[in-house]
Amino acid sequence: MKPLTLAEVQALPAVVPLLLAARALGLSRNTAYRLVQRDEFPCRVIKVGDTYRVPTIELLVLIGADKENVRGAFGSSS
Repeated sequence: MKPLTLAEVQALPAVVPLLLAARALGLSRNTAYRLVQRDEFPCRVIKVGDTYRVPTIELLVLIGADKENVRGAFGSSS
């Protein structure tokens, strides 16, 4: 599975499931869960019940989006 493009990540909601975040980073399902278990996933992971979520803004920063792309993804004018 190929990683998501910057434009695809920008179009995501504010918080995404772990596996979608893993895809954005080019990580396999097994690697993503292994990193979460070791507390080594490359950005913040939020446990909600029995699922994991990742803030999209942190994905954007991690993949190297510039400030304009990060702000533009969420409609912020600051």
